[in-house]
Amino acid sequence: MIQNIFYLLLLSISFPVGLLLEKLCKEEIKAWKKRLSILSAISLISIVVVSFLSFEYKLPVIISLFFIIIFCLTIVWKSKK
Repeated sequence: MIQNIFYLLLLSISFPVGLLLEKLCKEEIKAWKKRLSILSAISLISIVVVSFLSFEYKLPVIISLFFIIIFCLTIVWKSKK
């Protein structure tokens, strides 16, 4: 139970961290928008692949990849405004 709460907390932190980095790194984001979108797509594909595999740490890997997706898409989304 505690582990699931930790995972939820980790995912909820990804949005504010993305907002913070978007404010701090405006110049770099202009050059990296496409790369961040590609990284999000690769993470999504990796989630699908990992979900079909069976190993001990499958859920933490999926949660980490979701963190990357939320983080990157937050940066791309906020940089467009």
